[in-house]
Amino acid sequence: MNPNFNKNQDGLLPAIIQDTITNNVLMLGYMNKDALEQTLDTSNVTFYSRTKKRLWTKGEESGNFLHLVDIKLDCDNDTFLIKVNPVGPTCHKGTDTCWNEKNETHYGFISNLEDVISQRKLNEDDQKSYIVSLFKKGINKIAQKVGEEAVEMVIESKDNDDNLFLNESADLLFHYLILLQAKGFKLNDVVTILENRANNY
Repeated sequence: MNPNFNKNQDGLLPAIIQDTITNNVLMLGYMNKDALEQTLDTSNVTFYSRTKKRLWTKGEESGNFLHLVDIKLDCDNDTFLIKVNPVGPTCHKGTDTCWNEKNETHYGFISNLEDVISQRKLNEDDQKSYIVSLFKKGINKIAQKVGEEAVEMVIESKDNDDNLFLNESADLLFHYLILLQAKGFKLNDVVTILENRANNY
């Protein structure tokens, strides 16, 4: 790694801080050579504070440290991407990120679908919603649907129609996400268990 600290007159390079688990960007800081060396020596991310005019380790006052996992340089050697395990909220205002976002894992479309299911669950007056109708029928009906979709997926897996197999797989996943929320959980709760089991696979 050969950062180009001479690119700017102040000798500072931007450092993008990213949660190594959620991949969310938490904050942006600036590093000089000394800040980089201290970060590597202590494994706690240290910046150069442009307001305090000194090195500043994130968490030195609040205890909300950023534990170093990995550092990369961009193609021009003038911007750091630093992956961390954060301790507590990152922003000095008490939020998870400096953009006032929750530092939660997002699974793209699946998370968006979970949000739709959550909204439908709360909107019992929507007579046209299939999701609402399932929640009204209760946990037994939702669990039954998951069982039915699982059987249909298994049946299609034994044939050669990939399109039918994928559609039945989608139906199973969709109903499973509904069942999770009917039980008060979301997909990330299951992912956490899988992560904890990872060393046993």
